[in-house]
Amino acid sequence: MESLIRLITNCKLQISNMIRRIGKKKKIIQNNNRINIIIAIVFLFGGLILYALYDLQVAKYDLYTALAVSQHQVYSQLEPERGKIYMQDKNGQLYPYATNKEFASVFAVPKDIADSQATAEKLYLVFNEDKVKEEVEELLADQAKEELKKELYFVASLGLSQEEMAAKQAEVNARHEARQYDKSYLAQLEIKREAEVKLRKEKIIDDYLKILTKKDDPYEPIENKVDEETLKELYALLASRENYIVSKEDLELKQGEILFKSDGQKLTIFGISHTMFAYRFYPESELGSHTLGFVSLSQDEQRGRYGLEGFFDEELSGQFGSVKSERGADRNVIIVNDREYISPVDGDNLILTLDRSIQFAVCQKLNEIALRHGADGGTVIAVNPRTGAILAICSWPDYDPNNYKEVEDIKVYNNPAIFDEYEPGSVFKPITMAAGLDQEKITPQTTYNDEGQVMVKGWPKPIKNSDYDTHGGYGRVDMNNVLENSLNTGAIFAMQQIGPEVFSQYVKNFGFGEKTGIELETENSGNIRNLQSDNIQEVYAATASFGQGLTVTPLQMLMSYAAIANGGILMKPYIVKEIIHADGSKEITQSRQVRRVISEKAATLLSGMLANVVEGGHAIRAAVSGYYIGGKTGTAQVASGSVRGYGGQTIHTFVGIAPIDDPAFVMLVKLNDPKDVQFAASSAAPLFGELAGYLLDYLEVPKGR
Repeated sequence: MESLIRLITNCKLQISNMIRRIGKKKKIIQNNNRINIIIAIVFLFGGLILYALYDLQVAKYDLYTALAVSQHQVYSQLEPERGKIYMQDKNGQLYPYATNKEFASVFAVPKDIADSQATAEKLYLVFNEDKVKEEVEELLADQAKEELKKELYFVASLGLSQEEMAAKQAEVNARHEARQYDKSYLAQLEIKREAEVKLRKEKIIDDYLKILTKKDDPYEPIENKVDEETLKELYALLASRENYIVSKEDLELKQGEILFKSDGQKLTIFGISHTMFAYRFYPESELGSHTLGFVSLSQDEQRGRYGLEGFFDEELSGQFGSVKSERGADRNVIIVNDREYISPVDGDNLILTLDRSIQFAVCQKLNEIALRHGADGGTVIAVNPRTGAILAICSWPDYDPNNYKEVEDIKVYNNPAIFDEYEPGSVFKPITMAAGLDQEKITPQTTYNDEGQVMVKGWPKPIKNSDYDTHGGYGRVDMNNVLENSLNTGAIFAMQQIGPEVFSQYVKNFGFGEKTGIELETENSGNIRNLQSDNIQEVYAATASFGQGLTVTPLQMLMSYAAIANGGILMKPYIVKEIIHADGSKEITQSRQVRRVISEKAATLLSGMLANVVEGGHAIRAAVSGYYIGGKTGTAQVASGSVRGYGGQTIHTFVGIAPIDDPAFVMLVKLNDPKDVQFAASSAAPLFGELAGYLLDYLEVPKGR
């Protein structure tokens, strides 16, 4: 600052001297005002310089420092690896259930493409041909089903007798079956198939051409998440010419580039290229997809949705790191001693309680049986009753989390095992019995007179047994008979011995009306509102005693039976056995008791009653040779959505304990509205028996009979 003042003063003196010399030389006497004007201009110029220096070095110091840093410093965010999820088998062998895998994103550089038509056709062959053919086959199959449906509806509208209608419908079905052998029909079908494929092919190729002919466009995305085999197939096809054929077997993917195996040379395709990205990958595809959930992109970040991915998103995500370095005058990044580096922390790995062998068997068989019975859906869950560890959990219909966007209805993302709330029906009767036994108001031998129906205060009509119209009353029966024959009147009798308030408390203690707390997203708590008022109406307690007028989730129902199998102690279910942190440290889940709900004596008595149900009651098809099995069926009506009461749909459930004398597992089987059988004894119970036989053999449980 002082230097600048001295400079201005010197300038003033020099100007004054110069003016004097000029004045002497030309002999002109200048007015002092002119000199003062010149001096003022000089001072003004100097003041502007001083202000600019102040503004630069003081007032806007932080701004210009930041700008300088932005020009010379480089900040990079370091992404952690998302944690993996594993299943295991009985020997402790781990199997990846959710992991990370590199896939290619294929893109076009239109300005570099020589033959757009040929390129478009090859892109179609690799990315679309198989899918188009599959879609056309589905379309033709749906059209054939619709034709059959219309004909059957027409037959039903003719007003024929039941025998005539059945014969006519059989004739229609036979004619449609015979078409698959009719050459004329098959020829017409092939023409239709080819025309539909051609139409779709032309549309897709035309869409490709719109992209590939943008000659000034340097980048156009083509396909994301392309696996290695498909990528090699694409490059081989694009590189091939009439007299030069490249096979995908000639190529390999190394460090993100396609190379020739023979000499390691990079294969470059002008106009088509790719970049590699890490994606979430699910090796088991649909297997237990509801349990896993999926990972989606949200605001440029991967986020877990539903299931384990959603519940443990923070733990699986890890922590981002960062690195700061400087950029030299040539714009290249250089490493300097004072750069800052924060290492990313990879996400936690999860090891599940799920046994892969059991999970695979359960999911495969559930899908098969649900389709066989024409069910709308189904769920199977198996648990270790002593610990609460979930051995298998599967629902159908499922989806592939690798391609989660392809679902027709996003409701499929919800896990029916914990999300669906339904009236359980007769599988709830053992809960009523448990309360009566624990209060010592009934025993297995306690009797009452069954008339097939009973009047209850608060309801104008008698409440009937499900088989009242065909069987009538059973006369004097004991509590064993109530469960074996699934008598609604007997469940009401047992509830009345303890009263609605006490019964309601047992329902709550068994865990109904509250979430189990399992480590999965979208769990519901069910609805026992009718049993939660200060003055519970008897009709509500009566209907609840046989599983109507309240809703539960499949997992709640399973855990209530697990409490019976565990000597009366309710356990908290869990599905994560271990959490392994990035530093190698572990969190091991400890089994946790929720509460004792009934005495050990009551649990033992009830277990014997459940064994009788399988030995000689409605659940005989749940039996497994060589073992004592206990359990109960339930065929529940589904409440009508449009009018008060129940419609024609039913939900079939069986919950079983195996073996009943030394339980290795408790398993629930649920089928939503099977079309070909009326009761759970013919659907859910046999499926339990088949699966229980597999589990007992796999777990090497000794036979007891």
